[in-house]
Amino acid sequence: MDPSSISQANFDLSKLSDTERRDLEQQLGNEMQKAKIQESIHNLTDICWTKCITGGISSGQMSGKEESCAQNCVERFLDANTAVLKHLETMRGEMS
Repeated sequence: MDPSSISQANFDLSKLSDTERRDLEQQLGNEMQKAKIQESIHNLTDICWTKCITGGISSGQMSGKEESCAQNCVERFLDANTAVLKHLETMRGEMS
């Protein structure tokens, strides 16, 4: 079923069994996580491209300086995300 037919269909969720409802909730959660990951990758690409690619890539390859910058940018982005997640987890533990 394509997405356009899903949005047009009228689903009666009350007819789902408990197992089907849990499965649907799990699948929706998975799709939301996937969308968040894709958004993060898009943001990372945009940030690092803007920061590191200073000229056109006419040869089909980045210069050594651009490649090094992009690699460092990705590593710092991942480090920052990891630090934020650890901090949020610590805060969540303190609230429990």
